[in-house]
Amino acid sequence: MKTKDFYFDLPEELIAQHPSGIRGNDKLMRLDRFSGETQDFKMQDLPDLIESGTVMVFNNSRVRRSRLYAMPLAGSNAPKGAEAPTKEVEFLILQSLDFAEHAPRTVWKAMTRNAKRQKPGKSFRFKDGSVAKIIENPADDGTEFRTLLFDKPLGEDWFEKNGHIPLPPYIKREDVDEDAERYQTIYAKETGSAAAPTAGLHFTEEMLAKLKAKNIEIVYVTLHVGLGTFLPVRAQNIEDHKMHEEHFFVSDETANAIEKAKAEKRPVLAVGTTSMRTLESAWSEDLGGLKRGWQSTSIFIYPGYKFKAVDKLFTNFHTPESTLLMLVSAFAGKDNIMAAYQKAVQNEYRFFSYGDAMLIS
Repeated sequence: MKTKDFYFDLPEELIAQHPSGIRGNDKLMRLDRFSGETQDFKMQDLPDLIESGTVMVFNNSRVRRSRLYAMPLAGSNAPKGAEAPTKEVEFLILQSLDFAEHAPRTVWKAMTRNAKRQKPGKSFRFKDGSVAKIIENPADDGTEFRTLLFDKPLGEDWFEKNGHIPLPPYIKREDVDEDAERYQTIYAKETGSAAAPTAGLHFTEEMLAKLKAKNIEIVYVTLHVGLGTFLPVRAQNIEDHKMHEEHFFVSDETANAIEKAKAEKRPVLAVGTTSMRTLESAWSEDLGGLKRGWQSTSIFIYPGYKFKAVDKLFTNFHTPESTLLMLVSAFAGKDNIMAAYQKAVQNEYRFFSYGDAMLIS
């Protein structure tokens, strides 16, 4: 199957550059995954579209302020007599590579712009004066990834002080104070994501209360969003694309609720593709249920995949030729998705992270 098969033409003005004026004040398209029929609603209608007894699964990962700027240090891999650099270098910090429990968290994986210029041995000074050096790591293999060794351990307060909200590149502006709240779900708890699990951005406390009042059970998983979720597909054939590993956690409480629902033939609704990938990764045919605890996944879901844990999906509208578009095409059928997206364009739905929503049931 070709990557180009998942292309669609999207007018630039439909790419949401800001969140809606009020959280949850968004359009909602309902797509029947079997018939392909679509209906237009508002987000406020969602509780009426979900049957009582459904288990809704949310990703409670919190976005880290992981977009950082640093000045290259003079003499850091520079020719003798060269002037001190004056242009900041942008990094997106992805994850700590200090894996041992209670490790100091001084070694971090990052992406950077103009990566070919950023070679091992080069050092950078960050906003608070801390310094990091690029060190050798065969896993970086000459791509946009670099391994940074910091001169001190990085805690979340360090990122809060030095970092910016990592808005995706299709949002053509710098982050502002509003993004610190709106590019974060209201239930975000476990910090570690380099991008928001954006389907959850539509939910308010009022909406969660309405869902619970309808006897809809709400549970949480944690998947820290990284490159596996948002890196573009560069292969011509989608089967050749390799997903990057992401880490996730499933609690006993969440697993028990989902397994009970499956046994009682009640629907399991994943809120967001990250929740979907978590549940499908954790499901074990041998166990007939979910594996608990911290795990990792590089699962790539595209048409032909057989779903095991999830019956329904609440999600945003995704970018052309992306792994997320391939995932929803696997769930609802590629023709159904492409037809629904065409209707969304015609009806001027807003696309991507700050855009409108789709319920696939």
